[in-house]
Amino acid sequence: MAVFKDIGSVYKGKKWRVLCYYTDWRGQRVRHEKRGFETRHDALEYERIFLAKQTKDINMAFNSFVDIYLRDVTPQLKKSTIANKIQIIDKHIRPYFSEMSLSEITSTHILQWQNELLTMRDDDGKGYSPTYLRTINNQLTAIFNHAVNYYDLPKNPCKAFKKIGKKSNKEMLFWTKEEYLKFSEAIQDKPISYYA
Repeated sequence: MAVFKDIGSVYKGKKWRVLCYYTDWRGQRVRHEKRGFETRHDALEYERIFLAKQTKDINMAFNSFVDIYLRDVTPQLKKSTIANKIQIIDKHIRPYFSEMSLSEITSTHILQWQNELLTMRDDDGKGYSPTYLRTINNQLTAIFNHAVNYYDLPKNPCKAFKKIGKKSNKEMLFWTKEEYLKFSEAIQDKPISYYA
């Protein structure tokens, strides 16, 4: 774990700024400064979140860790994959877990989240497709796997339950040419259906 020497927040002019030192992943001491905060509270909040991210503090807010996760995986993935990840995370994951601490999320929270996804309905009363539910579940599992593998989270709370949804949809069935010709002969007396 990195060690920090915190110089703290300093008032300068009409704006607040944060000035601190931390040890990066190479073991080098790095100075970090961020300016332009309206209030001392805003500066202290930024400083707390920034230092938590740098120290791999698993007690940080889940929302903060998602930002770290996306920063870590973005260089390794295609733009379309990242865009899809961000859309799913922002729509289905962040709203539920955003203010919870990463280390305090339990398998019970995961179960409640899964149940909420399963009960969601659109205006027509339709729920999410089984493959989409699996995709959403996989995104949350990937976030926690990243925390376990790289940020020393003791365990992935998603592992306690089976994944929701299905890996793939039913196989699509297609007619053979012979089946199509047989069907088209049967509906010749219904012009609209036949031409369609």
